[in-house]
Amino acid sequence: MENSLAKWISFFRAGNKGEDQKTHRQEKHHHRIGHKHGEGSAIDFYAYASKIRHWNPTFKVIFSLITLLLVILLNNPLVSLVVIISMAYLTVIKGGLPLGAYISVLMIPITFIILGTIAIGIDFSSLPMGQFNLFIGFGYVFTSADKLQEMAFLMLKVFGAISAMIMMTLSTPSSEIIGVLRKAHVPKLIIELMNLIYRYIFILLDVFNNMRNSADSRQGYGDFKTSCYTFGSVASNMLVVSLKKANAYYTAMEARGYEGDLIFLEEEKKMAVSHLIIGAAFIIFLILLRIMTPWEG
Repeated sequence: MENSLAKWISFFRAGNKGEDQKTHRQEKHHHRIGHKHGEGSAIDFYAYASKIRHWNPTFKVIFSLITLLLVILLNNPLVSLVVIISMAYLTVIKGGLPLGAYISVLMIPITFIILGTIAIGIDFSSLPMGQFNLFIGFGYVFTSADKLQEMAFLMLKVFGAISAMIMMTLSTPSSEIIGVLRKAHVPKLIIELMNLIYRYIFILLDVFNNMRNSADSRQGYGDFKTSCYTFGSVASNMLVVSLKKANAYYTAMEARGYEGDLIFLEEEKKMAVSHLIIGAAFIIFLILLRIMTPWEG
């Protein structure tokens, strides 16, 4: 009897140990860099997990803005290509962000870039025109080498500008970016609205996810008609819940001494001289590259 009892105890201990190990593995998977609950929260998560987060936020914001302006003003495909590669290097190699996560963040702007620039490179006509044309039954789809080149250069230009901003957002938490804007003397009303709206977005996302999961568990998206009805119900409930939560959070702010000024604790990060030198050298290199290459986007 004692031997049987000992065997059952050891069996359950082994099972619990296995469950603990499984839970531990799940928690490690949950907290690794590739995890995300949505694009907005994922970007903020990546920013806090970035290895270059300790860089001075003012430097990162100014460097990104200057790079963006140079991509637009210099209007050179080589400059755009260098910026795309450099920003990817800073984000993925220096920042430690997985390449797959970086590509997933870029997929939305890349889609809009492709859809927006196709109209420049490809056109329709009732007559055959251009160097390349294809009859599609009711007309011709045509293009030319110049149009395709213009489309490619514009894609590089827009993608280069977006890469500079994505480098900033994936390495600098939103609170630090807002802090830089505060130091730049952006009106206080705009700063406070940015803080409140940004934080409230994730509250509403969490509420929406709960509502969607609840509706999905009740077959609320079984067919098109039911999905439309569920969408309308979730949208109306979101409005009511958002108003209730707004009142509740404003009451909580007043209870904690809110008198019209939102004050957040900000970490002071020293400006590294090496970063200034490398940043200035990179900007000078882009200008020289534009001077030495005659191409224009």
